[in-house]
Amino acid sequence: MDMELAGRHVLVTGGGRGIGLACVRAFLREGAKVSLVARRADSVATALAALRGESLEAAGYDAELTDPQTAVAMLDMAERKGGPVDVLVNSAGAARRTPFTELQPQDWHDAMRAKFFTYVHVMDPMAKRMGARGAGAIVNVIGMGGKTARTTHLPGGAANAALMLATAGLAAAWGSKGVRVNAVNPGATQTERLLEGVAAEARQKGVSREEALRGAGDGIPLGRVALPEEIADAVVYLASARASYVNGAILSMDGGMAAIVV
Repeated sequence: MDMELAGRHVLVTGGGRGIGLACVRAFLREGAKVSLVARRADSVATALAALRGESLEAAGYDAELTDPQTAVAMLDMAERKGGPVDVLVNSAGAARRTPFTELQPQDWHDAMRAKFFTYVHVMDPMAKRMGARGAGAIVNVIGMGGKTARTTHLPGGAANAALMLATAGLAAAWGSKGVRVNAVNPGATQTERLLEGVAAEARQKGVSREEALRGAGDGIPLGRVALPEEIADAVVYLASARASYVNGAILSMDGGMAAIVV
């Protein structure tokens, strides 16, 4: 199936690792030009080196996206070097998990800054540029915490829920200008972050990492956590010409764990 992404300029925030880096790989294999963004220069360098080891080439930028001016400066540089961005994938930022009994007001502020604003500071100016050009696609990688409240992830879940509303609202606002805005909500996914937690649990329980990882899939109808590449495949579809009439969609990708009607 031709996704019609060859030669398109795709910008992936949070592209240094995890789901973001999986998205970078997936778009490159579709023939797109990819610019990846990470918060630290060393993360960018590591990701680019890993891609070169797979005979893949991307451009890389480090930027602190919690700052709106820095985010716009990054967009300016990426478009100056790579041409107008046709597809934006937001996968940057994550809020800390904190037990509800320990929450302080600053935790709520920090979660919005880390998750919500890192997306909005790129998505808002990018949507305006795409709208002025009459075409573009934005895909936000958010998370199921915005749909199913967990008592250890309340500030982060609130930021996710806000991003879902922003996704739907911007899709309605910019659709007439040729800009589609959609989102995917991954559940547990086999990223570095999850594997760190699995390793800690394995040590605590005195079991192997493989056994602990299988346990992380307990309660998921598909019987396992997702692979980053599986999330990336859905992102590529939503960004592609094959999804030309999909706008304002929020796709749950939790293996069927949250049995809800949306």
